[in-house]
Amino acid sequence: MSYEYIGITVLWIFLYGYLIVASVDFGAGFYAYYAKLTKKDHIMNQLISRYLSPVWEVTNVFFVFFFVGIVGFFPDSAFYYGQALLIPGSIAIVLLAIRGSFYAFENYGSKDNHLYMFLYGATGLLIPASLSTTLTISEGGFIKETADGVQLLYGELFTSPYSWSVVLLAIVSVLYISSMFLAYYASKANDQPALEQVRKFALFWSSPTIIASLTTFIALSQHNPEHYQKAIDLWWVFGLSVAFFMVAVLLIYFKKYYGWAFCAVMLQFFFAFFGYGASHLPYILQPHITVTSGATNETMGITLIIAFIGGLCLLIPSLYLLMRLFLFDADYVKGNK
Repeated sequence: MSYEYIGITVLWIFLYGYLIVASVDFGAGFYAYYAKLTKKDHIMNQLISRYLSPVWEVTNVFFVFFFVGIVGFFPDSAFYYGQALLIPGSIAIVLLAIRGSFYAFENYGSKDNHLYMFLYGATGLLIPASLSTTLTISEGGFIKETADGVQLLYGELFTSPYSWSVVLLAIVSVLYISSMFLAYYASKANDQPALEQVRKFALFWSSPTIIASLTTFIALSQHNPEHYQKAIDLWWVFGLSVAFFMVAVLLIYFKKYYGWAFCAVMLQFFFAFFGYGASHLPYILQPHITVTSGATNETMGITLIIAFIGGLCLLIPSLYLLMRLFLFDADYVKGNK
């Protein structure tokens, strides 16, 4: 395997990590606001707060690694994506800033403020929707080069069924992944009222998730038949994703092995995410950037690979320690400290 493909694989691992960790965080914020709105915050919000308090500040580490890495490995991506995503990217950054600020205000400042919780919950859905624009644009047909640079075709973007299907998939996936994790976390805390509530959320969002996935595939077949055909050739990867989806839902339905259910969810999205990425190759931005044509020189590429693998080797043990010391500490998870 060439250094270009090793590089994009490492970056895809970081993006997958962000997909899982950020989805749990974004969805938990939305559920916290929903619980307050429906007067069920006394059931759920202590559990959600125990998860968010030690985790919310490190959620974006994976995203920062990916963002720095994609520009380092593939310099042309800064030119094309940087100009095309100027407005959507700026919106995402503002939403991230609002989310972090108002979470801090809610937890360390004014308590029981509905505005703060609304902003925190709403950004949990708006951020993945705005970030999903990047995946949409990568399929081609949404940007054009002009004498002044790269221009995003907003008309095509907002009228494309594929674009909206990706946004829908991003939102429902966040709610599904988060509810599955919270069910596991509630079971660890032996918090039966919260467990029953988030278990209902997990079962409710499972059907929209699989429907949105199928809708995205159908829309992709119309927008980019070449990518769709490559995805069909990797049918067994997506078949494994569906199999793990069924395992996760059945375990939640029968109220058993919540930890294994969340592991099945992670494997579900692992196979779906890497199947999508593999079928999209060699393009990073179709038809402008490919893995080989847009890559940096070999010396720089190998150096970045070593640095990012080293970063991954530091990040994963750090997250493990965070979980052992805080999230899954026997007393902390039950709210005793």
